[in-house]
Amino acid sequence: MSDDELAPRPTINSAVVSVARFLGSTHAEGPGERTAVWVQGCAIRCPGCFNPHMWSFRGGEQVATDDLVTRILDSGTAGLTLLGGEPFDQAAALSKVARAVRCAGRSVMTFTGYTEAKLRQAIEAGRADVAALLGETDLLVAGPFLNDRIDPVRPWVGSTNQEFVVLSDRFPHLLDHLRRTPDRVEINVDTSGQIAINGWAELELLDELLAPVARPLRNR
Repeated sequence: MSDDELAPRPTINSAVVSVARFLGSTHAEGPGERTAVWVQGCAIRCPGCFNPHMWSFRGGEQVATDDLVTRILDSGTAGLTLLGGEPFDQAAALSKVARAVRCAGRSVMTFTGYTEAKLRQAIEAGRADVAALLGETDLLVAGPFLNDRIDPVRPWVGSTNQEFVVLSDRFPHLLDHLRRTPDRVEINVDTSGQIAINGWAELELLDELLAPVARPLRNR
């Protein structure tokens, strides 16, 4: 499929979200403490993507939108970050989740591999689901990941082409301070030795960060 033909995939079931990963609290996936939801499935499939295991639309935990809202609000964080996978490939279901989260007084940040222009084109073509999710997003990070344009300066994004679009008044000064906002990578190791990473980093840096953790695990 060419870039001109690529458009958000219609949601199959607007009452269910296919969830690849749920993280109740993180400081690495947007401003402040946030709950992060990675969705399963992505039609874009950027070369060098950090989460290629989330490309397939098969798999994932099928979570009713109301249940997902409850899990998010019970986390008690300041907002929700939607990642993937590709959130706009499940726009109808996620718009319901985002609406409920915002009605509870929390912010919504959405990452997408589609450009804002491509989303606007979809809306002009009649995609009410895309319009609904965009309308319930306070901060949009838009654009495909380009592995030949790594961004070492701005937080949360992988490549320099990706754009921050402020869509509400919840983050009025974010763009002014963006380059002074520290980027973070969080590494969690559970009691079984399983390592979970969130935040974005180049593979060489991850190898360096994980070396002290992996060494004692290998010696067990």
